[in-house]
Amino acid sequence: MAAKLAGIDAEGVPTDTIAAPASLIDNNPLGKIPTLVTDEGQAVYDSRAIMQFLDRTGAKRLYPRNAAKRTEVEVLEALCDGICDCLLAIMYERRFRPEEKVHQEWIDKQWTKVERGLDHLEANLPRSTKALNGGHLALAALTGYLALRFPGKWERGRPKLKRWSAKFAASFPDLETLRPRQ
Repeated sequence: MAAKLAGIDAEGVPTDTIAAPASLIDNNPLGKIPTLVTDEGQAVYDSRAIMQFLDRTGAKRLYPRNAAKRTEVEVLEALCDGICDCLLAIMYERRFRPEEKVHQEWIDKQWTKVERGLDHLEANLPRSTKALNGGHLALAALTGYLALRFPGKWERGRPKLKRWSAKFAASFPDLETLRPRQ
């Protein structure tokens, strides 16, 4: 989404991080996604580092120039990324541990963090303006991941957040073609 908004052509490459393919490991020693590889071969990894790179190199800015407004956007982005980290911890616990070893207390602790973050977002949604920014993109990615992996588990009691997701999709028509399908 960020590359599209910044006016940069980027190709998504589905990657199995568990298989640790050389194309990933050679570009990111952590073996994590997202990892951006520029046409010049420079590897940029971690969502926030990639967003900052796209902001500097794209035709359109992803962050406000005003320091206070930029900080608001960066904090929103950090909250959304942190919630996604908790969601990934839940998914990994469920997917990669034998059922008898799944630590439900760990999952519950992560879900409590998710709920606190989502409740904060419900009460403090960013204004949707014509000038989308990195915070909007992080929130759209978060709600997209929730819809994909946790449908029906996060929406209750959060009508504004649910509506925000639909509003964003309407203001960013390319979103549908960029959504993951599995």
